[in-house]
Amino acid sequence: MYKFCSLFSGSSGNATYIGTEHEGILIDAGKNCKTIVNALAAIGIEPTAVKALFITHEHGDHCQGMRVFCNKYKIPVYSSEPTLQILDEAGHLNGDFPVFAISGYADIGSFHIESHKTSHDVIDSHCYSVLLPNLDKVSVVTDTGIVTEETMDGVKGSKAILLESNHDVGMLSNGPYPYPLKHRILGDYGHLSNDASAEASAELLKTGTEHIVLAHLSLENNFPELAYNTTLSRLMLEGATLGTDFTLEVAKREEPTILEV
Repeated sequence: MYKFCSLFSGSSGNATYIGTEHEGILIDAGKNCKTIVNALAAIGIEPTAVKALFITHEHGDHCQGMRVFCNKYKIPVYSSEPTLQILDEAGHLNGDFPVFAISGYADIGSFHIESHKTSHDVIDSHCYSVLLPNLDKVSVVTDTGIVTEETMDGVKGSKAILLESNHDVGMLSNGPYPYPLKHRILGDYGHLSNDASAEASAELLKTGTEHIVLAHLSLENNFPELAYNTTLSRLMLEGATLGTDFTLEVAKREEPTILEV
């Protein structure tokens, strides 16, 4: 069995561990080194098991812990060339750890990692799919205003997926955020709504996805129960049965959400 674990999720920080207790990768490092190490310990993983860190984009809730964590444990960092340039200019790559530009795919130990472009208001955001040694695929898709055809083609067939379900459109539209921020979040380069996440989940279910973990929920414009029920209702409309055809849960904001595939 392989761990597919969101260590924490949301605008306060994101990180996901994929692998075994001996070998795996980390996608994003959005909290400080101590918090990342403690979260890994909570799922029985030593930092030395992390063989590479993959960064989706340069926003702080996805990369703020990378420099100290990778420097301390000499963990290589992978991201797109434009993202690495931004990270370097911000000082995140100052340290004694290797850095590699990923262009399409990378092989880390017994894991094959593929990157897929996402739709977010940064220089070059990506999500990642990981082909496990048992040939199952798992994917992490957050921080995207829409699920493009390119993104869907990359992640379809994933046995398990961590999928953004950031906001309820009504709560956001009628909430206290200033108009420019609402416009940003609701746009094609913002964040995925509950309804859009539910539609993507329904499409993924048809390609073989069995486990869905909803992630990156807004603290102000969403509730875990609302995100959960929106996707559950949509999947039930497809005739799917919870617990038989799929599992569904919401990633916790400040502690690990453990799934084994």
